[in-house]
Amino acid sequence: MSTDKPVYLTSEAIEKLNEDLVWMRTKERKRISTEIAEAREKGDLSENAEYDAAKEAQGHLEAKIAKLTETISNARLVDESQIDASRAFILSKVKVKNTQGGAEQSYQLVSTAEADLASGKISVTSPIGKGLLGKSVGDKVQITVPAGKVTLEIIEITR
Repeated sequence: MSTDKPVYLTSEAIEKLNEDLVWMRTKERKRISTEIAEAREKGDLSENAEYDAAKEAQGHLEAKIAKLTETISNARLVDESQIDASRAFILSKVKVKNTQGGAEQSYQLVSTAEADLASGKISVTSPIGKGLLGKSVGDKVQITVPAGKVTLEIIEITR
C-alpha cells in the first residue's frame, strides 16, 4: 500500500534512515533468522512459543523494512538555503508565546519521520505544525489541540 506522498527530509535524516535500513536488512535479519533456526531445532513447531515469537518478530521487522524503504523512496531533500526565513516552513525554528498564559515554547518544524517532541521537533502535519506553516513573526494563530483551543503568537523564526 504505497502512498507515493513526498516526505521532505534533511540530508542528515535521509542518511540516518539509510543507516537504519542497512542495519535492519543485515544485522537484524540475521539475528532473527538465527533465533528461528534455534527454535526450529527444539522440535515440534506447533507447540513452540519461541518459534512463534521469532516468526512474529520477523514479520514486524519485514514490515518496518518495507515502511522505511517506502519513506526513503518518497524522500525529497530539503535545501535549507532556499527556505524563506520570514515565514514558518519545514526546518524553521519557531518561537511562540501562548497568549492565554504567556508561556513561551520553541519548535522546529520537521517531517513526520523526524518528529521528536522531546527535542522540540514537531511534524508539519501535527495540529501545531499545520497552524504555524506559512505564518510570519507577529502572527497569532488559533490551533485546536487535544486539550482544546490555544492561541499562539509567533515571536521569532530562524533557520
